[in-house]
Amino acid sequence: MLLKEYRICMPLTVEEYKIGQLYMISKHSNEQSGGGEGVEVVRNQPDTHPQHGLGQLTEKRIYLNSKLPSWVSVFVPRVFYVTEKAWNFYPYTITEYSVSFLPKFSIRIETRFENNNGDNNNVFGDRPTPAESVSHLDILIDPIPDKHYKETEDLSRWVSEKTSRGPLVEGWRKDSTPIMCSYKRVQCSFEVYGFQGKTEDFIHRNIQDILLVGHRQAVAWTDEWHGMSLEDVREYERQIQEQTNSKLKSTQNNNTAPRPAYSRSMSVTDERSLKKMGVKTMAMSDPSTSTMPHSTVRLNSTPE
Repeated sequence: MLLKEYRICMPLTVEEYKIGQLYMISKHSNEQSGGGEGVEVVRNQPDTHPQHGLGQLTEKRIYLNSKLPSWVSVFVPRVFYVTEKAWNFYPYTITEYSVSFLPKFSIRIETRFENNNGDNNNVFGDRPTPAESVSHLDILIDPIPDKHYKETEDLSRWVSEKTSRGPLVEGWRKDSTPIMCSYKRVQCSFEVYGFQGKTEDFIHRNIQDILLVGHRQAVAWTDEWHGMSLEDVREYERQIQEQTNSKLKSTQNNNTAPRPAYSRSMSVTDERSLKKMGVKTMAMSDPSTSTMPHSTVRLNSTPE
C-alpha cells in the first residue's frame, strides 16, 4: 500500500470553492467524455454522515481503456470501467475507487479544504503524514501532460474580471490573498504479485496529473461559476450529467471495434485467470446497496 498526501493551493476561499469544485467536476467530466470513454453518473443524491452531517453521495463509472498502459490492458475486459463513489460533506470529502474484477485494487482519497497556504501538518486530526510522503503541487509552475495544456487555462495569463485576481506569478503562494489549500490524503493498493509497485506508482503519477489539471481549471474558470448559488450549480450539474451520460452511451453503442490481438477479455467468473494474477476470488456483495464509505482502506469490489 502506498500513501501520499498532496497539498494544492488556489487563489480562492473555501466558501467560493464549494461552488467552484462542483462546477469544475461537472464540466471536466463532460469534456473528457466521448468516443466510448469518459464518465457516466450512476447516482447523485443527498446523504447523511453521523459525524459530518448532511452531504451528497455521487456514484460514477469511469470508462478509460485507451488511457491504460499496455501491460495493464492485457488483463482487462473490453468494456472496462472504474467505479467511483464520492461522499461530499464539504469541506471534508471521501472518494473511493474500485474495480469489480480486481478485488485487491483500491484507491481511497480523503480531502479537507482550509483557508491557508498548505502549512497544516495534521489537517485530518488523527496522525501527521510523514514529511517524505507530502507533495506540494503548484498549479502555476508544475508540469502537466501536453495534451491537457490550454492557453485559456494557463494561470500565468489568467485574469478574473469578476474577482480582479490574476495572473499568478512565481512564488504566489507566499503572499496571495485570498488563498486556500486542498489537502488530499491518497491511499492506493494493488496487491497482485509482480505488479504492485509498478501499478501503485502509475496510479500516483496519474492522480498528480489529474489534481493539477482539475485545480488549474477550477481557477481558470472562475468567471464562469463565481456568483452562482448552490441551487444554480446543482442545476448546472444535473444538466451536464444528462449530456455526459447521453454522449457516453451513444458512442458506446456505436463502438464495435475489436480489441488488439494481444488483449483478452476476463470476467469476474474467470477464476483461473484471476488466480494466475495472484488474486483470491471471493463472494462479491452488491455495492449499490451501500451508502456509507468503508472504514477500511481496501474497498469492496464493485466511480469521484
